[in-house]
Formats: sequence, structure tokens, C-alpha cells
Amino acid sequence: MGRAFEYRKARKLKRWGNMARVFTRLGKEITMVVKAGGSDPNMNPKLRLLIQNAKSENMPKDNIERAIKRATDKDTKDYKEVVYEGYGPNGIAILVETATDNPTRTVANIRSYFNKFGGSLGTMGMLDFIFERKCSFRIENNKSMPLDELELELIDFGVEEVFAEDDNIIIFADFTQFGPIQRFLEEKGLNILNFQFERIPNDTKTVSLEQQTEIEKLIERIEEDEDVTNVFHNMETE
Repeated sequence: MGRAFEYRKARKLKRWGNMARVFTRLGKEITMVVKAGGSDPNMNPKLRLLIQNAKSENMPKDNIERAIKRATDKDTKDYKEVVYEGYGPNGIAILVETATDNPTRTVANIRSYFNKFGGSLGTMGMLDFIFERKCSFRIENNKSMPLDELELELIDFGVEEVFAEDDNIIIFADFTQFGPIQRFLEEKGLNILNFQFERIPNDTKTVSLEQQTEIEKLIERIEEDEDVTNVFHNMETE
């Protein structure tokens, strides 16, 4: 198995524990996608997948509909996707993705978290050499198309890794291939259970369990911020 498989295995061990936070994050993402591409899932492929993501997280139908409706409300503020990058304790690289209607507030908060827990917020793009941006799909394992056959079909899309996980299949590729891969999977009648945009570190730093605890305090505090959608790092434990 490759680097994406090992990365995913580590990420699976830690999920968003607060359901309300998950719903808030998904609601913002749905609102932004509707504003950008319309409220009809049949005409907005990314919205179609986000609704599927929301269902896989057991987000109530009413919450999904409110998020879609909110995008058409003229009083709804526009959310911007802003990425913050910095280093935590022991030189661990941390990349924070946010969806915010007030970047001034958000950057002040994120900077305060880094400062309080022994880190430092840097400049945008400073961690480009560490993190590679990928898209991933989790699809239902369709027995009519074996894994090796699917992998062969996906070569033309620049897919980097395809592997089985539980009863599903996971696909990793460069994030620029998101649209073409989605179209291919839907045309083949393969059931997309959810998707994600992820940042995979190409260089990790090993820390002790004591250092891990220190770093996780910072990461957990960042994740508690309602503007934060994802936090990625290059920490690896002994």
C-alpha cells in the first residue's frame, strides 16, 4: 500500500467527535457550493456529492434543506475559504482550512491558538512543499467491476491509489482530477458514498507520546473554532 493508504489509516483513528460541529461545517460547505453553482443537485455535481456526504454523516434532511435555502437568502453573508499555515510545538507543520464570513476575526483567533500553545502562525504557501492536495472518493464495492479492473480504468485520470477499505473502495488522486473522476464514476453507475479534499504530507516528523499530547492540545483547540473546517499536520508518533 502507498502513502495515501497509510495516511488514511491514521486519519480514521480520529473523527470529528462533536456532531453539531460536523453539521455546521457541512452546512457552510453546502451554502458555498449552492452560491457558486446553483441549488439544483442535478445541475450542480459538487452539491450532489455534498448532500451525499451529509447523509453519510446522518445530517437531518431539514438541516440540508436549510443550508441550501440559506444560500439564496440575500441577507446571508458570503463565506470565503481561507487557508492558514504555521508550525506547532516541536516543529510540526499545521495547515488549517476555514470557511469564514469574517477573515479578520478568523486570523486573529487562529494566531492566538498558535501563540497560546507554543506555535507560530506563518504565511500562506509556506507549507506547499510539505502538503500535497488530493481528492478522495469512497465508493460502494461493486462486484460487477473488480478492484483491479476499476484501477485499470482509472489510470487515464491520473489516479494514484485505489484500495479496498472494509466493504468500500477508496480512490486517491490529485485534486484537479475531482470533476473528471466524479463524472466517470457516475457514468459507470458506481455509488459514491462520500468525497473529501485532503492534504497529505510528503514529509512527516516523528514525535514522542509526550510531544504528541502537547501538539494535540493545539490541534484540538483549533478544531473547536466554528470557522475551521479541516486541520492537517505532518506529525507521526514513535
